[in-house]
Amino acid sequence: MPLALVALAVTAFAIGTTEFAAMGLLPQVADDLDVSIPQAGWLISAYALGVVIGAPLLTALAAGRPRKAVLVALAGFFAAGNLLCALAPDFWTLAAARLVTGLPHGAFFGAGAVAAAELVAPDRRARAVAVMFSGLTLANVVGVPAATLLGQHLGWRATMLVVVAIGAAGALAIARLVPALPSPAQSGLRHELGAFRSGQLWLALATVVFGCGGFFACYSYITPLLTEVSGFATGSVTLVLALFGVGMTIGNLLGGYAADRALRPTVCVAFLLLAAVLALFAVTARTQWSAAATVVLVGLFGFAIVPAVQTLVMREARGAPTLASATVQGAFNLANAQGAYFGGLALDAGLGWTSPPLVGSGLAASGAVVAVAAWAAARRGTRASGLHGTGLPRAVASAGPTPVPVPAPAPDDRIGAGTATPH
Repeated sequence: MPLALVALAVTAFAIGTTEFAAMGLLPQVADDLDVSIPQAGWLISAYALGVVIGAPLLTALAAGRPRKAVLVALAGFFAAGNLLCALAPDFWTLAAARLVTGLPHGAFFGAGAVAAAELVAPDRRARAVAVMFSGLTLANVVGVPAATLLGQHLGWRATMLVVVAIGAAGALAIARLVPALPSPAQSGLRHELGAFRSGQLWLALATVVFGCGGFFACYSYITPLLTEVSGFATGSVTLVLALFGVGMTIGNLLGGYAADRALRPTVCVAFLLLAAVLALFAVTARTQWSAAATVVLVGLFGFAIVPAVQTLVMREARGAPTLASATVQGAFNLANAQGAYFGGLALDAGLGWTSPPLVGSGLAASGAVVAVAAWAAARRGTRASGLHGTGLPRAVASAGPTPVPVPAPAPDDRIGAGTATPH
């Protein structure tokens, strides 16, 4: 794998640390800025709102510009946002700065995934995407615990400044190591929006929103489940969550490898295995050793999905992948919101701390159903239309707008070059 992927992973590490470390720093922020911990929790929502707004907005503004320049600018934007957070004099300024910091998140991962895929041979694209996302998973293993520890001893502002330094290092690494990646001949916002005519693209996004909600239904309530049901001491939960991060890192890399060999089967099987292990967690959570082992599996199967669906969305975007790839980040945030919501409904209904994993199992299973249906529709569409690789079922092709034409494969088979990989 080229060193350019490491540069992308460094920035992904900084972004992941910023996103998740806020959860562990809420007590320090609340005490320093004289707000309640629940009010400090709005900082997490502000960041998520920034992701949802910034993914399509910044990607649209960057349409038609060279990807390397876009990536450097987004990494610098992220570092500047964290600097604003570190210097914020009061809570509301900090909340606004958190929203600003979230703006480049989705756009960076969208452009970064496309760039990563273009840096390698066609049969290694999903693995390249996985290497970039490994920065995000490693943030959960190393970055978040280290940031929390640093914040407890030196204050939350010190943590933000360290993230600024990592983000700036990522921007410099991208500028130094990533080769020039000019936009394809057909570029611009109108061309990118044309990708959303694909019914298969919408089905791929639906698998994220519904299926990945299962992962977040469990993850949102993992700490009280481990303390109240498994019997872990509060101080031990950090170590168990580190195991969660280990599982995420392994799953991300294995998912990328499997997706390069069989993309759609990987998506379907990963959702089915996630549904099974979440249902199992409701039972294994009752003893510490089995709970810890299952946590690793939840992280593994939950993140095996990430490089697979990211690659699937880029493939179905038909030569205009950047906006579609960034939209995946918005879909993950919607999955996060609905998973936490439905898991919370189960708790409010008095079903106990093991109910969120069961809710998550149902959501993951629904994602598997959508993925299998999309796969079947793609196969029917290929046979019925004779447009090999378009993945559009006859019903979608006839009822919706005219699909974007698929040109003949280019010699380099780049993601952004307008080529389509056969199903």
